[in-house]
Amino acid sequence: MPHATVPEYQHIQVTELAPTFGAEVSGIDFTKPVPPEVFQEISDASAKYGVLVFRKAGLDDARHVEFSRLFGELDDVKPYMTLGRINRFPFLELFDVSNQDDDGSIVQVGSKREVMGRGNGLFHCDSAFNPRRAGYSLLRAHELPPPGHGGNTDFADTRTAFDDLPEDLKTQLLQNDYIGANSLWHSRRKAAPDSEFVQDFDPEAYPFGRHRIVQLHERSGRMNLYIANHLHHLEYPDGSRVPEPESTLLIERLLAHATQDKYVISVEWRENGDVICWDNTAAMHRAGDGKFAGKFKRDMRRTTVHDSSSQAWGLNERTTKRMGLP
Repeated sequence: MPHATVPEYQHIQVTELAPTFGAEVSGIDFTKPVPPEVFQEISDASAKYGVLVFRKAGLDDARHVEFSRLFGELDDVKPYMTLGRINRFPFLELFDVSNQDDDGSIVQVGSKREVMGRGNGLFHCDSAFNPRRAGYSLLRAHELPPPGHGGNTDFADTRTAFDDLPEDLKTQLLQNDYIGANSLWHSRRKAAPDSEFVQDFDPEAYPFGRHRIVQLHERSGRMNLYIANHLHHLEYPDGSRVPEPESTLLIERLLAHATQDKYVISVEWRENGDVICWDNTAAMHRAGDGKFAGKFKRDMRRTTVHDSSSQAWGLNERTTKRMGLP
């Protein structure tokens, strides 16, 4: 349930969703370009809350892309077409995260497309496996399933989760300065370990996206746990691996800590046109449970803004090639 309305903004209305992060933002006329002074307050709210919800924004594809550009340089779908997908939209900057096949039919449970997408149901950060990670993601409901069929999006507050770490663990993380090796294939295997579609994936056969797991979130000045279920293993700054089972146990301990109920909010998609904007460098997210799979269309469209912080590229080569893709 929404909490108190924040009075400090002059051009927008901000209502907190939880004590530590997440807010609904209203008072914006999305039928025209967003003025600089309004966007500045949106940006400030994003730095503070990490997750912003815009109800009934009513953006079409073009205005969705236009609004997203205010946040920075946009990623596009071209590199991902190597997986055989077809872009249903007239904008390369729009990612299809619906349950529809390329011909518009509903993806069936158990199909390769459905199995390959199960990793979205694990807490993660978009593009952590790429050389340049994602900053913001802006997800829009174009067509929702009937009410009562679920499909919330859940978020975890990784900044407050870092603040609340036991002091001995926090000291260990800061002293060792661990590097997280992220893999798209790893999270897919983790989400569907018994599926024939992912059993043969070998994360070691592809480059990893390497990013420090403890970082300063520059826009807020707070420390953050940059972790995700994409994490395959941990490394030391000299490139050597943290031995097993220590590496996996630490990853799972951090993920369990950061996804406790007290750090998680579940945002309901209420109407077509709702938009959620989140900062991947301040929060994890996952697709919530729903009863629509294989039955009702859920057409969701996302733009992804490249991170522009000093840590955007992590310890990776500055290349446009996406890691983990053929």
